[in-house]
Amino acid sequence: MAYIGKSPTAAPLTSSDVADGIITNAKLAQDIISGDTALGAEPADTDEFLVSDAGTLKRMDYSHIKGGGKIGQIVTASKTDTFTLTADSTATDITGLSVAITPTATSSKVLCQFCVYTSQGIFGHTGPAIFLIRGSTHISLGDASSSRTRSTTSPSHQEDDAHAFGQHNCIFLDSPNTTSATTYKLQIYSATGGDTTHYVNRGTTDSDNSYALRTASNLVLMEVLA
Repeated sequence: MAYIGKSPTAAPLTSSDVADGIITNAKLAQDIISGDTALGAEPADTDEFLVSDAGTLKRMDYSHIKGGGKIGQIVTASKTDTFTLTADSTATDITGLSVAITPTATSSKVLCQFCVYTSQGIFGHTGPAIFLIRGSTHISLGDASSSRTRSTTSPSHQEDDAHAFGQHNCIFLDSPNTTSATTYKLQIYSATGGDTTHYVNRGTTDSDNSYALRTASNLVLMEVLA
């Protein structure tokens, strides 16, 4: 550190020893920031800033700043075609509604959101249920209760309308506790025995008319940093 008006063996300067404006920007850049010649008088770009380390100004990468609740990454799966379930009382993967995410830390959580449109194959019967699966583990499900089926969403009891849809929505904060690639997927489940036909993204009869709708179903995963 350079001294002004006192020898190096004297006590360090205080603010009252230096008149306002006497130290120029050039002198500051030469003497104070000389520990990092690549830095110069200001941060190299907007992703860097100055921090003090025992009186020495240093450069820090913005990515090193951590804070809980930040979104680290987002991955999505969107299904725009149709799917048909024909397996009675059997959870079946919905093709196209599966996506992998690789958390950056074991402390990260994964916020799962989905919206799926379904219809049942027989008028007046209960529609299907949707399961949220991490790997092979069913998550976001109700408590066990005797012989009752644990599910992520409930079936919708639709009116006798060949063009009506049931809507399944879920928001769930999961704790996978891993930094390995992890696959999340959706399964469809027939909750009524003997009613084995259910559809995704289409109505029951799916007639070729303007009032027969086709929908899109989506699965979204967001890494929430600790």
